[in-house]
Amino acid sequence: MKVYQSNEIKNISLLGSSGSGKTTLIEAMLYESGIIKRRGTVEGQNTVSDYFPVEHEYGYSVFSTVTHVEWNGKKLNIIDCPGSDDFIGGVITSLNVTDTAIILLNTPYGVEVGTQNHLRYTERFSKPVIFVANQLDHEKADFDQLLEQLKEQYGGKVVQIQFPLNTGAGFNAVIDVLKMKMYRWKPEGGAPEELEIPNEYKDKADDLHNKLVESAAEHDEELMEKYFEQGSLTEDEMRFGIRKGLVHRDMFPVFCVCSGRDMGVRRLMEFLGNVVPYVQDLPKPVTKDGTEVAPDATKPTSLFVFKTSIEPHIGEVSYFKVMSGKVHEGDDLVNVSRGTKERINQIFSVAGSLRDKVEELVAGDIGATVKLKETRTGNTLNAKGCEYEFPSISYPDPKFRRAIKAKNEADSEKLSEILTRMHEEDPTWIIEMSKELKQTIVYGQGEFHLRTLKWRIENNDKVMIDYIEPKIPYRETITKSARADYRHKKQSGGAGQFGEVHLIIEPYFEGMPTPDLYKFNGQEFKISVRDKQEIPLEWGGKLVFINSIVGGAIDARFLPAILKGILDKIEQGPLTGSYARDVRVIVYDGKMHPVDSNEISFRLAGRNAFSTAFKQASPKLLEPIYDVEVLAPSDRLGDVMSDLQGRRAIIMGMHSEKGFEKLTAKVPLKELSSYSTTLSSLTGGRASFTMKFASYELVPMDVQDKLLKEYEATQLERE
Repeated sequence: MKVYQSNEIKNISLLGSSGSGKTTLIEAMLYESGIIKRRGTVEGQNTVSDYFPVEHEYGYSVFSTVTHVEWNGKKLNIIDCPGSDDFIGGVITSLNVTDTAIILLNTPYGVEVGTQNHLRYTERFSKPVIFVANQLDHEKADFDQLLEQLKEQYGGKVVQIQFPLNTGAGFNAVIDVLKMKMYRWKPEGGAPEELEIPNEYKDKADDLHNKLVESAAEHDEELMEKYFEQGSLTEDEMRFGIRKGLVHRDMFPVFCVCSGRDMGVRRLMEFLGNVVPYVQDLPKPVTKDGTEVAPDATKPTSLFVFKTSIEPHIGEVSYFKVMSGKVHEGDDLVNVSRGTKERINQIFSVAGSLRDKVEELVAGDIGATVKLKETRTGNTLNAKGCEYEFPSISYPDPKFRRAIKAKNEADSEKLSEILTRMHEEDPTWIIEMSKELKQTIVYGQGEFHLRTLKWRIENNDKVMIDYIEPKIPYRETITKSARADYRHKKQSGGAGQFGEVHLIIEPYFEGMPTPDLYKFNGQEFKISVRDKQEIPLEWGGKLVFINSIVGGAIDARFLPAILKGILDKIEQGPLTGSYARDVRVIVYDGKMHPVDSNEISFRLAGRNAFSTAFKQASPKLLEPIYDVEVLAPSDRLGDVMSDLQGRRAIIMGMHSEKGFEKLTAKVPLKELSSYSTTLSSLTGGRASFTMKFASYELVPMDVQDKLLKEYEATQLERE
């Protein structure tokens, strides 16, 4: 295979909702470029892109797949991304290492929620976008309606390059207003006939051509002047203007294809090769220390590993982008992220399940290698003396959680190793060994995301697992002041134990003053602050510990032991055994023995005094509340709102956004257990949502009473 230079390489993300036909389009591109001799189908489970067993099981893409085609002297690296929102991690990974996005549209369904989500990510990463209308041969395909939706949402930036002569089963021709030609295909697709535009379409084509010329000229002053002088631009000048418009996201060209019948694919690839920006046309990637790195083959070698996967018959494959310099077989590189050395034994240019062995890749190119020892996703590999380190990819917060355990206890350690490996392969699978909940929690982007994890563990690793409802990480706090004392006394031969602690506890909030007088049952307790410690708790909130001992009632050396006793108990609140938080403790008196007092005595006395006071201070449960943002079609908004209100949600706001309704709410975590599944069911898969931790809030009394009864029942069972 030819070694392509940086100015011959284009890196492209292929995005689109599930069912838009991305895998089929990739198959047609590979076929047209000669990389494969026969086109596979998703139904036949023989496509180059969807080649993992789990993808065959479910019938659509689960992983982003790196492919490439060679077309007109250019190398187009195209990453086929999953359409389901559950696998959004593949989209984000791809956009981090590519320069342009194709958004494939399922014409019969118009602009879907998945389309919206992908558009938002291209905006976040400032990537040029090309819209491609697919499935124009579907009986319900309405290109004009699709175009209207696009223009309604994205305005004048949407510019037609092509329009179909007819849609539905008879689709076989488009008019290209950049080339000003008609392309017509035979039933088998492939290479089209290039014809003059029929007279009945000439006026429409001329009008769209002029609009395209105007849009191309707008992005360059010289072109604008030339357009004003001459009233037209050459094809090359239009390409230049379109490229500039793409770079600045001021122009979203629209193409037409029927990927299943291989119609329009060649022309799309020609446009990608000729017009899409090169790597050097776009903003340079930035290292952790803010250094811009140009894709320059003459500079030191630096690779960014953006994906690792365990693949059938091969093992671990590491996918990388050459950020700078060149990489060769046999190169010794340093993993600056981990401080280890790696040898690049083999280099591949990848097309899904197909791999071409190459000797060299240059800056801007994408490739793969195998069997690296210590390198993981997000690591940077450099030649000796190169100091670049690129930041890891940032992913959205998870939306679905389950506790996981091996059916066979003997497999627990093996399961832990598998989960660690799975997270490295897909960082949106997050694993937490929760000391608090005494469960292993797996987080993902949706139910299907975690179902995929289960399928892979059980079918690939042969470990049977169970998902169970995870416990909720409640917190306990107090709502009023209370006083308690406790004497620990033990005498059983030899040295005794003695410690007595008197303390006051009260709810704590940031910035609250310390009173100098408390009253309990008509008795006054004066406070003189001698020392104050604010202890941030790992699980949120604070414990404030005040020493108000006067007259040497307790020696200062025993105060740390009292604090340890309180911290022991704050990890297990009296209501449900949950962590406590936001409590101020004032130790104001006590007693000690000149011989029998020691640290353990005061630790126990502090623990029990705190426990007694906590129970008397009207303890309450706090529950985690999440900010939830739902993007739903207007016709399903009522159902979505009704469902949320049934989940104890507080609706915070609602507004229209590009044809959809955006609804924001605060929802208890307990009520979000299977929300992704319910939302999909309510809206026919046309809605999406995000969730992010907001705060801890008091649990309503009826809910608290129910939780307390459940906790008491579990405690009785243990007894």
